[in-house]
Amino acid sequence: MRKFATEVIADDDLDLLRSVFHLLSDKTRLKTMMLLAEGERNVTTLCEALNLPQPTVSHHLGLLRGKNLVNHRRQGKQVFYSLNGSATMLDDHLELTLDRVSLKVGLKLTV
Repeated sequence: MRKFATEVIADDDLDLLRSVFHLLSDKTRLKTMMLLAEGERNVTTLCEALNLPQPTVSHHLGLLRGKNLVNHRRQGKQVFYSLNGSATMLDDHLELTLDRVSLKVGLKLTV
């Protein structure tokens, strides 16, 4: 079982987590993040995997980019997306938060 840190999470970090939870409460954005966790993908590949049109996928990617959760790079006419390094920091906070919540309510949640 994981040991819990005794420090209190700062309000700024909690605000960031809250906004990320809100952003990821959308299934399309959550699926997109899960696909990108497997590796870099171009927009066409994401459209095919999500079975959505390009404008819809681009909209969701723009929201994820706005929170610095994904990076993008252009290669010719294609744009490739990957998870941003800041997602690692969010993962650490998320894991700690889920551990604390699961301990309190008796659930076994994993990231």
